[in-house]
Order: sequence, then structure tokens, then C-alpha cells
Amino acid sequence: MEIQSSCRELHDQGYVIIPNLGSVEEASEIVQSFGDLIPQYSGKVTHEITYRPGNESRSYSQSTNTILAHTEAPGWPSSPAFIALYCHRQARCGGGHTDLLSADELLLHLDPTDTRLMKSVLDFPGPPDLPGLKAPMLEYDDQGRPRLRFSCNLLTHGEFDPDLGAATEERALPLGAEGRRLAQRVSEIFEKHRTSVLIPDNALLIWDNRRLLHARSEYEDKGRHFTRFWFTDGSAE
Repeated sequence: MEIQSSCRELHDQGYVIIPNLGSVEEASEIVQSFGDLIPQYSGKVTHEITYRPGNESRSYSQSTNTILAHTEAPGWPSSPAFIALYCHRQARCGGGHTDLLSADELLLHLDPTDTRLMKSVLDFPGPPDLPGLKAPMLEYDDQGRPRLRFSCNLLTHGEFDPDLGAATEERALPLGAEGRRLAQRVSEIFEKHRTSVLIPDNALLIWDNRRLLHARSEYEDKGRHFTRFWFTDGSAE
């Protein structure tokens, strides 16, 4: 697939799959044709995603390697505009899909009360030793397109990476009981209306991190392996 065609598809639907790549190095070159790589949680510009039983971070269920609906690094000063996953080996167990839901689709199913709640300003935690970001979960760009900063775990536990089975009192949550209810409603909409993508081996999935929520379905195949990239389009946040 030509890069120009991929750019159009990414712009039109918010994500694109580029198949039949020869290596992760080729995937990296393609990613850098879209934008500039930026550091991730470790400070490196790539991150290897593999099966980690009982101890994997970021909005997940530790027992199943499931990740709940969120946008990546919503409190980072350099929150990625786009995310890319290069598939070395996909899960063979029937799970491990990357699930996506656009802000437009989400807003179709939220009632006016929840839409107003989505415009609430939250204190999003940032990187270690750096301040986070105070911003609404939902805002609109200059063209009137919705943009998201969101984490189910932040609303239900007050942090991005709660311990499995952790309970948090409502008074300690960013939006209290209303925020917990909103997270449940978003999860229900996500489950019903998501696009579920099983990335083929040697393919690259790219999506707009400001436009789409993402999550990962349950899997148990220990051979699943991806390389993740964050990158920016160069526009101001």
C-alpha cells in the first residue's frame, strides 16, 4: 500500500493497516514518514509488547492481559498524536485483538448528561517526576472535530495502573460516583460498537490516539509479540 493512500485512509477512518512488511526496521521507516517518533514510558522510542502473566501495566486485567478502553498517555506533555503497532507474531488463541472506537461513535451513544460530564477538566497524571496535565476528557479542535483524553481506570480507581482487585473510595476518585458510572457507560458502548482488529503477522496498525479509544481483548498465547511506536504530527496539543 502506498504511503499516500495509507495517509488518506488514516485521515478518513482514524486507523490504517499496512500489511506485508519485511521487518520492524521497515515498519519504523514507514512510521517516520508519517511523523516524528517520541519517547514512551521507558524513555525509549520503541516498546516491546509481549505476554507478561500477572504483571503488565496500563489499564488492564492482570490475569488475562486485557487492556480497558483509554487513550495513551493522556497526561503526558508529549501525548502521542498517533500510535503504531508492528506485529512480529499475532496470538494464535483467538484473542489479542486491538479494539478501536472513534470519538464520533462514542458521542452518538452518550446521553447529554454524560457528554457534559466528558467535558469535565481532570488532573491527568504525567510521567514520573513531572507534573501531569489539567485538561477536559472531551474537547473540539478548530474544525469542530471531537478529541479525547480518557482512562477508565482513572475514573474508577484514581490512577492509570491500579493493583488487581484494588478498591478506591468514591471521594478519592476524580469525579466520584458520577465518574465511575461514566466509565461503566463508556465501557458498555465500547464493547458493543468497537472495531476489533487482529493485526496480521508482519503488518503495521496505525491509529489516531486523540480520535480513537483503544483496548485489547483477552489472550493467553505467550508467543504474541509487537513493537509499539508513538509519534506526533507536529501540531500543537
